[in-house]
Amino acid sequence: MTRRMTVGQALVEFLAHQWTVDGDIRERTIPGMFGIFGHGNVAGLGQALMESNASTPDLMPYYQARNEQAMVHQSVGFARMRRRRATFASTASVGPGAANMLTGAALATSNRLPALLLPSDTFATRVADPVLQQLELPHDPSLQVTDAFRPLSRFFDRVERPEQLFSIALGAMRVLTDPAETGAVTIALPEDVQAEALDVPLAFLADREWHVRRPLPEPGPLARAGAAIRAARSPMIVAGGGVIYSGAEEVLRRLVEATGIPVGTTQAGGGAIPWDHPASLGGVGATGTTAANRFAAEADVVIGIGTRYSDFTTASRSAFQHPDVTFVNVNVAPFDAYKHGTELPVIADARTALEALEVELAGYRVTPAMSELVAAEQQSWNAVVDASFVPSGRDRPAQAEIIGAVQAASEPRDVVVQAAGSLPGDLHRLWRVRDALGYHVEYAFSCMGYEIAGGLGVRRAAPDRDVIVMVGDGSYLMLHTELVTAVAEGQKLIVVLVQNQGYASIGNLSESVGSQRFGTRYRRYDPATRNFQGTEPLPVDLAANARSYGIDVIEIAPGPDAIADLGRAMATAKASPTSTLIHVESDPLLAGPDGGGWWDVPVAETSATPSVQAARGEYEEARQAQRPLLG
Repeated sequence: MTRRMTVGQALVEFLAHQWTVDGDIRERTIPGMFGIFGHGNVAGLGQALMESNASTPDLMPYYQARNEQAMVHQSVGFARMRRRRATFASTASVGPGAANMLTGAALATSNRLPALLLPSDTFATRVADPVLQQLELPHDPSLQVTDAFRPLSRFFDRVERPEQLFSIALGAMRVLTDPAETGAVTIALPEDVQAEALDVPLAFLADREWHVRRPLPEPGPLARAGAAIRAARSPMIVAGGGVIYSGAEEVLRRLVEATGIPVGTTQAGGGAIPWDHPASLGGVGATGTTAANRFAAEADVVIGIGTRYSDFTTASRSAFQHPDVTFVNVNVAPFDAYKHGTELPVIADARTALEALEVELAGYRVTPAMSELVAAEQQSWNAVVDASFVPSGRDRPAQAEIIGAVQAASEPRDVVVQAAGSLPGDLHRLWRVRDALGYHVEYAFSCMGYEIAGGLGVRRAAPDRDVIVMVGDGSYLMLHTELVTAVAEGQKLIVVLVQNQGYASIGNLSESVGSQRFGTRYRRYDPATRNFQGTEPLPVDLAANARSYGIDVIEIAPGPDAIADLGRAMATAKASPTSTLIHVESDPLLAGPDGGGWWDVPVAETSATPSVQAARGEYEEARQAQRPLLG
């Protein structure tokens, strides 16, 4: 039995009937589709969504967006909150509409988070060639904008004939729901093919379940890993995003309570263990705490669970200093399990592996002296954090004070969202995570502009939680238009906009490499010096910008009571049923507490500038702690 349908209609109905099954949890894999329409998709997927909305509005709900990149960010934010069981589809038109999604594709793949991208393509028949917004490359006329998705996607294919839809759609869903393979999944759809009809088998349109793989560890690798841990004098766990995605935080807690092994968390692993748990050392690496980094430096066995070991986690290979350090890497993806040249990979789901390690390590426990050291390091770091949160009374407070005020006003199940600038580092060190899903920092790609769109995706996934988006003015200016989407749909966000008149994070980094914050301030252009290094900030009113979108805005006036006023503003925003933006000014020169981590950013080897020369000397010294892959 078949139905006569267009490719667009068939794809919409197919996606509406896909289900992810994870144990006893069953949910729609694609609960909706974002779309911005143009000539490439208005008669294809646009028509199909319109027809679906008219007949069965719940079949494939359509959501507007204001920027194609933001559609993908929303999908990623949603997917993380759903532990990778569900995501959104995004349709864009030919040329610039499709190209706008490239950043989102790279972000999804870097973060190992699923997003389904449906960019439109030019005519497969080439009957009207070239069409508006088509690339013309003399050496290869077949190349189009959508080909740029190939290196950014975990799956890419193009439906050049209607009959190809069936195998392509099934292949896309396989990758989208595979924990080891997931990321951006891209199906390029030529504009003529979207509107062409074919006879669609009813089996293609029927409900289909995709069961999430939770592979068990093999006995041999598990036994070798267990033996290495038992022989360790100073073991340490590095908990990554895989702990969250597999729902393994409860098993992790049981394991560390039984063994006493301390835990440091990556950015993606924030929430894997509560901040005040006796085994929690906080963030580890370049943006980590002194507690985690001191243990990392002495750890002889590092147990990485669901981490991809980014350079921030390893402090550019300087964090783990023990001369005989051994890595036990638990990961569902072999690519990540074999990192650091380990001979002890455990290729398995984080939850099933931790359950197996519970049995394997029965009776094992670290020494009482190590447990006492963990408690002492926790106490010492907590005192540093407490001190950084105390209001200083400055007109423009430090960012740490702002974080402290927001933290104090938040509730345990609130979700803090961030991605880029100086805030991720300060949050990794200072934010006290109380819920497994309460810390949402996109730091695999650290994409400026992610915050508001990603926060909106979080809110869609968890409407019973307050979503607190913390964003600097630099990142806000990159992509703030999804505030309009929040207003249009009545979605509540609390946006804390930290105004520091420039790129605070890169300003600090620029200073550290001797470049004197060049190009990092928001100032008027000086034609005499041909730069932007003046002292007067720009007369840009970001609070007025946000207000113009129709959301409530609370402005915190600079002054000694700024932090107290921020706390009151947070209370007002939490009590409100609608979105609120809180505008607060900070001093970008007031750094937060340092956790002792290092990040490898090369400094010019030769320069006539004294500050660069000095920075190069410091860089050469710091590099001495950097370990090679082998040896």
